[in-house]
Amino acid sequence: MNRRAFLTAVPLSACAARRAPAAAAPSDEVAPAWPAKTRYRTAEVLGQRIFYREAGDPDRPTLLLLHGFPSSSHTYRELIPLLSGHLHVVAPDYLGSGYSARPDPATEPYTFDRLARHVEGLVDALGLARYVLYLQDFGAPVGFRLMLAQPERLEGLIVQNANAYLDGLTPPRQAFFRDAHDDRSEEAVAGLFRHVSREGVIERQYLRDVPEAEASRMSPDAWTHDLAGLSTEADRAIQVQLFQDYATNLDAYPRWQRFLRERQPPALILWGRRDAAFIPAGAEAYLRDLPDAALRLLDAGHFAVEELPVPIAKAILGFMARL
Repeated sequence: MNRRAFLTAVPLSACAARRAPAAAAPSDEVAPAWPAKTRYRTAEVLGQRIFYREAGDPDRPTLLLLHGFPSSSHTYRELIPLLSGHLHVVAPDYLGSGYSARPDPATEPYTFDRLARHVEGLVDALGLARYVLYLQDFGAPVGFRLMLAQPERLEGLIVQNANAYLDGLTPPRQAFFRDAHDDRSEEAVAGLFRHVSREGVIERQYLRDVPEAEASRMSPDAWTHDLAGLSTEADRAIQVQLFQDYATNLDAYPRWQRFLRERQPPALILWGRRDAAFIPAGAEAYLRDLPDAALRLLDAGHFAVEELPVPIAKAILGFMARL
């Protein structure tokens, strides 16, 4: 039985498995385990303080959780306890996000290359010889750079609403990233700053994909925490600079895709089907280069782990149990 058949057979109440095979396939159900205490740590990486959450026995398989915009490792606060009784979990805050250091963007500009170098340095500092990567949103540009730098350490890949294909971006969304890179006029930059405003974070990010009937799934803790990290002009400028750098990721997509074709890492693709920014076609596109990957479309939006932590945890544990 190929890997897609092996991984997509299990029904989850909140998600649809692609091409589900016969009922004899194994279950995602894993024996429950009490969560390990999450530890809140820092490490000095390239002269900067990098914060990370860590839980679980380091002798168990490691899952490295990479967050998106506008969040931090805080986005995994419900997921980590569901996994830590079974796995070793590490979730860093990128440089300039969460509790990590925030060098002045006016003198030390932020790029995805820079974020990835600090995550790579953290991986080295923690001695993580092998890991499975979980990518969400900005986690793709950071994570693919990490994969290219440390291909021998990658044991598996879990993608959750994280693009590596133009298929996942509507033409207006592609234009947004290209324009952010090319147009540095005062008017254009002001438009980018609106995306990191209170209204931009709450309405354009967290609640954009969530129908009113499901709004209670979304904890205000998420955007309250993120907005606290966007309280100054410099904080907001960090994220604007990353918007301006995002087009470099679109240009890198062919290189990332070639890596997947050549390395064929075991992969699980989880995608909130209601995501209006990173559309489900981006999930389907992974199967062109990873034909044995599993694809599950979730009844969720861009921040699926905020809406469905338990089904996602079950899918992760089932996937990692079969590596």
